[in-house]
Amino acid sequence: VPLLVSGRTEPALRAQAGRLAGLLRAEPDLPPADLGYSLLRTRTAFDHTAVVLAGDRAEALSGLTALADGTPAPHLVRAGASERGATAFVFPGQGSQWTGMARELLDTSPAFAARVRACEDALAPHTDWSLTEVLRGVPGAPPLSRVDVVQPALFAVMVSLAGLWHSLGIRPAAVVGHSQGEIAAACAAGALSLADAAKVAALRGKALVELAGSGGMASVPLPAGQVTELLTPWHGRLGVAAVNGPSGTVVSGDRDALAEFLTRCAADHIAAREIPVDYASHSPHVETVRERLLGELADIAPRTPT
Repeated sequence: VPLLVSGRTEPALRAQAGRLAGLLRAEPDLPPADLGYSLLRTRTAFDHTAVVLAGDRAEALSGLTALADGTPAPHLVRAGASERGATAFVFPGQGSQWTGMARELLDTSPAFAARVRACEDALAPHTDWSLTEVLRGVPGAPPLSRVDVVQPALFAVMVSLAGLWHSLGIRPAAVVGHSQGEIAAACAAGALSLADAAKVAALRGKALVELAGSGGMASVPLPAGQVTELLTPWHGRLGVAAVNGPSGTVVSGDRDALAEFLTRCAADHIAAREIPVDYASHSPHVETVRERLLGELADIAPRTPT
């Protein structure tokens, strides 16, 4: 839950945070979500702002208290009036998709729709399905649950969103990609042509089909160091695949070992969540497709980003 705090000055910002922390302490039945909604909808946005990203009441209190005291906290993000940074585009990995994504923009944004058509043309030599039909959910189109479909489709949506922002005059000073989002980021930066990036996305997705059924992944709401300790009994079978935040870690590896690990987490009251994939990305499992991909992508060379 984001708690947006704002003030005309730095002292005013900290004072407001202190008052909000006091409110939460005085009203233990007040849901942080209700407070967050009120702050977003009813308060004036001033030059000095901060956001507390609270997963529960304890995080809300600790974040607001840290802001009031002028100390850092893992779930506290601050911005001052003089901190007008440049724009960066962040491209996520698999898992950011949902049924119906992009449909409204296909109908309402000519710039987005044109970029989707360009992506569809670039993907066509490497796929046997229609990107537009997949995004629109046309009967008979392959589902987004297929890794060889969802990865190229996500790539196309991300590239098309970047094209939409460009059409509105918004240019990033930097791009960053997480996991398969690196492909779209490279394309947006000009380091890969659309044709080359589409080829990478499509062939990468096809290669991962070979891994289906052999592994799995899970999200654990703990710091990476703590998760590494928990994984000790499964050394060599499970490992940390990604660190998504101070208290967000992804585990990847053998399917049977993952099931045992999730059982252990449940017994320890750790709210680990299995990710709905049947392969172990970001693990030694993917080494089995390394040579295949190197061969298929040998003719692609990155360019100087623009």
